[in-house]
Amino acid sequence: MASYWWKDAIIYQIYPKSFKDTNHDGVGDLRGIIESLNYIKELGVNTLWLNPIFISPQIDNGYDVSNYYAVDEIFGTLEDVEELIEKAHALDLRIIFDLVLNHTSNQHPWFQEALKGKDNIYRDYYLWEDAAQDGSAPNNWESFFGGSVWEYDTHSRQYYFHLFAKEMPDLNWKNPEVQKSMVDIAKFWLSKGIDGFRLDAFIHMVKDDFSLNVPNIASGEIALAEQYYANLPEVRVYLEEFISELRKVKPDIFIVGEAASATPKLALDYIGENLCSTVISFDHIQDREIIENPLIPKGLGPKTLNVSDFKKRMISWQTDLKAGQQPTLYWNNHDMPRLVSRFGNDEAYRVKSSQSLAAAMYLLSGIPVLLYGEEIGMKNLKISDISAFQQPTAKEQYNQLLANDFSKEEALKMIASINKEASRGGMQWTADKYSGFSDYGCWSGVNIETAFNVQAEKDDPNSILTFYQELLRLKKDDIFQKGKTEFIQTSDNLIAYKRILADEEAIVVCHVTEEPTDVPDWLSSLEDNYQVVMSSFDYKMADMMQPYDYIIVSK
Repeated sequence: MASYWWKDAIIYQIYPKSFKDTNHDGVGDLRGIIESLNYIKELGVNTLWLNPIFISPQIDNGYDVSNYYAVDEIFGTLEDVEELIEKAHALDLRIIFDLVLNHTSNQHPWFQEALKGKDNIYRDYYLWEDAAQDGSAPNNWESFFGGSVWEYDTHSRQYYFHLFAKEMPDLNWKNPEVQKSMVDIAKFWLSKGIDGFRLDAFIHMVKDDFSLNVPNIASGEIALAEQYYANLPEVRVYLEEFISELRKVKPDIFIVGEAASATPKLALDYIGENLCSTVISFDHIQDREIIENPLIPKGLGPKTLNVSDFKKRMISWQTDLKAGQQPTLYWNNHDMPRLVSRFGNDEAYRVKSSQSLAAAMYLLSGIPVLLYGEEIGMKNLKISDISAFQQPTAKEQYNQLLANDFSKEEALKMIASINKEASRGGMQWTADKYSGFSDYGCWSGVNIETAFNVQAEKDDPNSILTFYQELLRLKKDDIFQKGKTEFIQTSDNLIAYKRILADEEAIVVCHVTEEPTDVPDWLSSLEDNYQVVMSSFDYKMADMMQPYDYIIVSK
């Protein structure tokens, strides 16, 4: 692959609804991002990824788009977008937008036309199927949001396909008009000056034969069927055609594909000259349950990072991609709980666990992707109402926990520990009412914390924010951008690796558990020509690494 600006990208993901509210309605907006550009620049990132800002009924927080060409009034105006792009570029910050390729809102004019009948020219923009012979849904595939992927339309007496909510019908990518329409949308936003896109759920654009059923499922039951609607071969064909058209307009466009289930081997098919620049996969993030409690529903018990599995998978991501291909490096995003609550300790070791986990990830080879607020150690949002959770099983789990004598607060905290809603709290700017996010409130809720906010941390040399600024400065050094990665064999308490470039070498050692562990002999006996770059302990004097200790040395 040619050399592009995004080879050195460090991405800051902003969930606009939760970042900063300036018009006093409890919802973050574009002006809030504009006002925060200097803060973002000083953090050390160089690329902003904005979750969807297009007009939407907000069934799925903007991922159900009803007009791709216009900004939802809850965020601002097209003029606000243009100002954001201009001011970001003036600070050498690039901007990418979320683009939903797989589906639209059922309020989109295309679907509203499609509902008018089988002969409507927009009917084939979506996926329709007759009922099975017994009158039931065409197959036994389950939606990611629960229930069948099929919704019955009484007017036409056919079912339409929706992989997510029933209000989000899937597009028919076999239709050339759909392909052209999505290209036109992307070109429109490129003409406004944005630098690329994050392609949401692109791996689901192609579906298998609807006559197929998930085997070994009881009659009347449904099941997730990723083998029939994820990563089918034609996905790459449509992806390449789509991106090649955009590269004609903007040769250095940055395309981040969301390939949630992709392994490094599969990612090879999606990253290339007229394909994605990189992909986001959930493959490397694996947890393990610490304690099994029969009173706690399966999956809700305390968990920790499966360090051994993480290292194996990251070795693969670091070594299996071809020359010029880079993975993304991230711990959390808008679809999963917060890093420090999930894999660190958001009570006793809030600062150190945030720091050690960040060093373990972001100095590897690849493109860092930080979720807003991660840099100040934001933890899972405290949620007070079970109705806040979109997961279909959340209410059932909640009732089961209450029946087993857990308090309402304990039950909600456990459910938040595995759900995306926990990541979407308001950005914590100050310790004031509503944490400086707004003077009105926050649509999702906001944690108010004295020590963990931008104002409290920006001038503290020992804060998480200061650490992130130093770490991202370090990430920009050639050795961490271009150097080879070699993992060092260690116990499962540690993540350790070398970065090597010509005659330069850096070593990163991060303790990522709460159990004290011996300082490795090879570390304590390093030659004197190694200099400490960042460290939480004296590796020459200490016999033990305390919980979440870290060190970075170089020669």
